[in-house]
Amino acid sequence: MARNTYELGVGVSPDHLALADAVAGFVERTVTAEAVRAAVESDAAGKQLPYWDALVAQDLLSLHIAEDQGGQGAGLLTLAVALEPLGRGLHTGPFVPTALAGAVLAQAGGAWAQSQLTGLADGSRTGAVATVSGLTGVLRDGALVVDGHADGVVGAGSADVIIAPVTVDGAQRWVAFEAVDLTVTAQDSIDVLRGSARLQADSVRVPAERLLGVSSARVRSVATVVLGAEAVGVMSWCVSTAAEYAKTRVQFGRPIGQFQGVKHKCAQMGIALEKARAVLWDAAFALDRDDDTADYAAAVAALIIPDAAVQVTQDCIQVHGGIGFTWEHDAHLYYRRALALRALLGARAERAEAVAGYALSGLTLSSELELPEEAEQIRAGIRAELAEIAGIDDEDDQLVALGDGGWNLPHLPRPYGRSASPLEQVVISQEIKASGIQMPQLLMGTWAVGAIVPHGDERQKQELVVPTLRGELVWCQLFSEPGAGSDLAGLTTKATKVEGGWRVTGQKIWTTVAQFADWAMLIARTSPDKPKHEGITYFVLDMSSPGITVRPLREMTGSALFNEVFLDDVFIPDENVVGAVDDGWHVARTTLAGERVALSQKMEAYATDTDLLRFTSGRELSPVARYHVGELMAESRAVDVIGSRVVLKQLSGIDVSTTSSVGKLLGMALGQAISEFVVAELGIAGVVSVPGERSDHAMEQLIAGRATTIYGGTTEVQLNVIGERMLGLPRDATVTS
Repeated sequence: MARNTYELGVGVSPDHLALADAVAGFVERTVTAEAVRAAVESDAAGKQLPYWDALVAQDLLSLHIAEDQGGQGAGLLTLAVALEPLGRGLHTGPFVPTALAGAVLAQAGGAWAQSQLTGLADGSRTGAVATVSGLTGVLRDGALVVDGHADGVVGAGSADVIIAPVTVDGAQRWVAFEAVDLTVTAQDSIDVLRGSARLQADSVRVPAERLLGVSSARVRSVATVVLGAEAVGVMSWCVSTAAEYAKTRVQFGRPIGQFQGVKHKCAQMGIALEKARAVLWDAAFALDRDDDTADYAAAVAALIIPDAAVQVTQDCIQVHGGIGFTWEHDAHLYYRRALALRALLGARAERAEAVAGYALSGLTLSSELELPEEAEQIRAGIRAELAEIAGIDDEDDQLVALGDGGWNLPHLPRPYGRSASPLEQVVISQEIKASGIQMPQLLMGTWAVGAIVPHGDERQKQELVVPTLRGELVWCQLFSEPGAGSDLAGLTTKATKVEGGWRVTGQKIWTTVAQFADWAMLIARTSPDKPKHEGITYFVLDMSSPGITVRPLREMTGSALFNEVFLDDVFIPDENVVGAVDDGWHVARTTLAGERVALSQKMEAYATDTDLLRFTSGRELSPVARYHVGELMAESRAVDVIGSRVVLKQLSGIDVSTTSSVGKLLGMALGQAISEFVVAELGIAGVVSVPGERSDHAMEQLIAGRATTIYGGTTEVQLNVIGERMLGLPRDATVTS
């Protein structure tokens, strides 16, 4: 069956999407509402359902185990892809505990671990992992003698092998127990669908071969991916269920999803889901590569996913109102599952400190994309062409070569771009960076070219596009108006047809660099009797035309980047209409789409994680400050990974429009949060120039950053866009007088 894009999305490759869809189909057929409700009322310690054999038959338990260890060798990321739909279906039984135990043993290696993996992979043996414990051990006569207990071990009631941390000589070691050697007592759990148990060890002798060669950090990382994938599935169900309810539940004569408060809550749920998927994907991918930063990436996921899952499940209940608080509705079962999963991954302060520790130690996470093999087949030619341009000494000649060669906007058709595929665009970007070539800052010219190339005539392309790509023309955008704001279709600037052209009268505002611009993109109403989004025409306007007055607007920063522009009977010739008369909204959307993508990335002009780490370098931080650093660095990584996933989705032909909006929202809010943290930490030096204190321009970044959640579509407008386009919520009600 066709699924909404927000339902299953940890994977970005066609193979992973197909796997997720296949597992989802199995869950829908097998994990029925009757089976789930029967498990709720069951007292069975393992909560093992009748569909266990069918689930094992899907051969999913072996996905992440190496081929030489009896598995399929597909890796943790593939397992995570399969676990999302299982979590969405609220499955129970020993699958997740067994998968986690297998993943830990696979990381540990060794002959004994190898001997256990075959049984865990084929489902003939089950496992469990205690993420925390009070077990202690003493080495005696070649064995480890263990005493103590561990609480809340998920799946222990039905497990054959149990892995738990044991304190030995003041250090934590991971030990594998045969369940029959422990006293296992069922415990009441907030998760009524999955059994948990207390483990009691009374002088249990464990052979030395069962002391696993795996670090606590790596066990936490693996647990984060396995349990986090299930949590993402929980979030997925909550997002889609809340959205569907908001579409159909009518109050005060209209669907509740039309009320902005509900729409924004659902949109925030969708944003949290996308962020959680991104960092889960990042952690699993890093663990599969086994690089030096894998545990750092997993620490980021551990900080973000568990709390996001709890918040989203709470919001799901809230959207459903009274029905969501009933025992009969499944929302509370997902809430309980999210709470239980969060507890297994430890206290938030500990998780934040882990991220802060990695970040402040100087470790960095790479954002380099792993591209398909064909990327290398095109790289050599691109590198050679760019080397020739890099060898041009004259800066102006180099700009001409870049523009005429289509390097500035390579996605455009030749001769203005290079007709580059998404993969070629990525390689070109990488090679330009490696070459050291300084690309021209086209600014709004990028959007002008993006509109003129598909909609303009040949004269406009030659006289405007070509010099823009060479860096010879500066553009501004005359879209926003004082009374319209983000509602561009509500514009009132009027264009009246006259002989040979149009007379335009009106006012525009928030126009960046209008005082320096050579040309402007202008939309004006040419047929006022037509519906709102019709009757608008797109013009290109020579900013030296008579009747134009540009008045700089002094901003909070004290500078004047924005302007208001007054158009007083300005003449625009017919030849400067782009596209068809009255079809300007269609042309303008080309420009707006380009803006959304551009703004979905971090902007170096505002505070970034680089500024944060520069500020913290050599500075003594309080535990509270380190907590915030951990949060901010995790958020920063999420924004980076969302950007990478946008690129990879484009390579797979997946629509990324709403994902870009998510990236924009998170990225802009991040810049604000970083500058606010720095200023708060500086105290008086954050608001006053203090001799000898290093503020790193924090005051300027703080003030300037307030604009980031306004331009390009305010946060509130973007939440509407995400709610409507990602989740399919109804558009706002039309206001009638």
